[in-house]
Amino acid sequence: MEYTPVQNLGLWNHNTLYLKREDLIPYSFGGNKARKGFLFFKEIDKGNFDTVVTYGSSHSNHCRVIANMAAQRGMKCVIIGPDEVSGETFNSRMMKFFGAEIITVPVKRVHETIENKLQELRTEGMNPYFISGGGHGNIGTEAYVQCYEEIRKQGAFDYIFFASGTGTTHAGLVCGKVKHDGKEIIVGISIARRNPRGRNVVLESIQEYMGDDERIEEATVFIDDYIGDGYGKGNDEIEQIINEVLLKYGIPLDSTYTGKAFWGMKKYIEKENIVGKKILFIHTGGTPLFFDDIKG
Repeated sequence: MEYTPVQNLGLWNHNTLYLKREDLIPYSFGGNKARKGFLFFKEIDKGNFDTVVTYGSSHSNHCRVIANMAAQRGMKCVIIGPDEVSGETFNSRMMKFFGAEIITVPVKRVHETIENKLQELRTEGMNPYFISGGGHGNIGTEAYVQCYEEIRKQGAFDYIFFASGTGTTHAGLVCGKVKHDGKEIIVGISIARRNPRGRNVVLESIQEYMGDDERIEEATVFIDDYIGDGYGKGNDEIEQIINEVLLKYGIPLDSTYTGKAFWGMKKYIEKENIVGKKILFIHTGGTPLFFDDIKG
């Protein structure tokens, strides 16, 4: 895959702001889930699999991308999601368009439902491949080790900000930094999870990928101050920042992931009085969700 571009947006909040445009990955609206999906399907394509099973809500960029990649190959795709976050979105409409079978259950029943579905498929003679929600696991982490290595070739930055969700985007960037002894400060803005659980999930992914390293603890910055009203929910300030970024730069953000992270980045920079630095924001995609935010 070719590099995604880094766009210089000029002076912003007394710093120079750059955006790495993962949303421009040329597949199904791009985003970090497309980068991860390519690696998962390299594994799938090498095996004798005929079905993909994964987990995610109706907001999930991951589920939209996986459903598209499965449909491209003529494979069956099953998405199991929580009743609690199952309202219709542009992502969920695309999952249905791609022919995915969507099963929703109370979140406490998700694990047993996944296990039962996998067993049912095997009993029917199918050979399913399971992908954890959000592309969690070493393959998802590896995708963002590779992304970090791209960034090193595209410029030197003082800070890297992004939306931190299921954890492997964050883990991969930290693993890349530790591996290459990077000097930038990597700041994950949580879109839902609180500390200490949110940060611990990231740390577990890092340790699973690269083992213990004394540098991991300091390198893992997970900020949960800007979650707003929770996963999939914005607020007036997030809506305002989404509008500003679209009007000023022509770049769509969304209230579930990137808009929340951009708002959190702004608040964090102001709180920490960061000035005169080179700031990189990784736009991790989610363009379909932008249209869910449009009012009027």
